[in-house]
Amino acid sequence: MEAFVLGSGGMMPLPHRHLTSVLVRREGELFLFDGGEGTQVSIRRLNLRWKKITAVFVSHMHADHVTGLPGILMLSSQVDRDEPLYIFGPPRLAEYIDQTRKSLDMYINYEIIVKEITEPGIVWQKDDFHIRAFPLRHTKPCYGYTIEENSRPGAFHPERAIAAGVPRGPLWSTLQGGSDVLLPDGSSVSPADVMGPPRSGRKFSYLTDSLYFPEAAPEVAGSDLLICEGMFESALLSSAVEKKHMTARQAATLARDAGGIRKLGLIHYSPRYTERDLKLLLDEAREVFPDTVLTKDRMQFPLEYLD
Repeated sequence: MEAFVLGSGGMMPLPHRHLTSVLVRREGELFLFDGGEGTQVSIRRLNLRWKKITAVFVSHMHADHVTGLPGILMLSSQVDRDEPLYIFGPPRLAEYIDQTRKSLDMYINYEIIVKEITEPGIVWQKDDFHIRAFPLRHTKPCYGYTIEENSRPGAFHPERAIAAGVPRGPLWSTLQGGSDVLLPDGSSVSPADVMGPPRSGRKFSYLTDSLYFPEAAPEVAGSDLLICEGMFESALLSSAVEKKHMTARQAATLARDAGGIRKLGLIHYSPRYTERDLKLLLDEAREVFPDTVLTKDRMQFPLEYLD
């Protein structure tokens, strides 16, 4: 699994800072989180495959998070897309997609399935992972998202299998698949006899445009990567509260208190900060959570297994 920051800015695009968008690639599938202006540019520059975008997850209906979507919808008609494109997000998302398609008279040759979220919970479920939406506190209905993999089977120990009398071959695969095997002498061997404890999966969390509130911590706990807005410095806390955003220090506090987070990536910076000024946000966050980085457009984060 790997995450690509397509845009790191908030409110308005800057020459070297597109609006907020993050793409996660997992087992060949692409999942897009928000789509501000400039999303197409970064996807092209990173040489990512448009037609592999399985689903889009929109945090909320503010322009700096959705104005890049029409171009993506139109471009997807040019790459021989066969599969439906799913789009998840808060109420009024379906209206926005429908009206935009009509107003621009879009040529769309694939199915678009819009699913509006009205309560927290799992919105995408597969055999080995799921994507969950959880509510944030912004000026409009807003959701954060997590991708979380199921735990994996423990490591297989061939020496244990041999010691238990299981011959090399198909029976080893049966044990690795989680089933007992019956030996010729009538005895049975279970997976627990030849395998280690279950190994953890990976977790990615995306949280932007929200007041700080500690109740969000359990949702993102255990993330290998938490992408979280850090729009302002602490000196502008009153402005952050008024506009229902977070400071970089508050993002770091959330990461610290959640527990088990390996890396925090700040995103959605106010356009008031130049590239040089962003170090102020980083320094404030690292005072609380040292494993913090400033995300930049087209930055890539590999999410690797711990074991």
